[in-house]
Amino acid sequence: MTTLYIDADACPVKAEAERVATRHKVPMKVVSNGGLRPSQNPLVETVIVPEGPDVADMWIADRAGVGDVVITGDIPLAAKCVEAGARVLKHNGEALTAANIGNVLATRDLMADLRAADPFRQGGGKGFTKADRSRFLDALERELRAAKR
Repeated sequence: MTTLYIDADACPVKAEAERVATRHKVPMKVVSNGGLRPSQNPLVETVIVPEGPDVADMWIADRAGVGDVVITGDIPLAAKCVEAGARVLKHNGEALTAANIGNVLATRDLMADLRAADPFRQGGGKGFTKADRSRFLDALERELRAAKR
């Protein structure tokens, strides 16, 4: 059975994911260290994990597998989920797959090295747009349909 996992810390598309999951009657697990308002939707389970680095990521990685869909911006978590056979989407709708996760991980590591070497190269990522939200909704719809097959 397909489950939708949301890495909920700093996730800008929780409400959109809930609407799509409800339409497909797919259970959704919203995982975080706390501070989230639980949904009244019976398909949505709010999972609060203990404080600590990457505890929510480990919880998702230990459970996500073939037929599941994971929403995360955390590239190492995405790599673990892809390796386990789950379908993974970033918040902007970009699919992370076995074909591209190596490249994405390498780019992430390179950018971390560049930021560490140059204290003036910090942050500055682009903002989350309406187009990103729309791409996410289209991508989640496709991924849930494919996962349920």
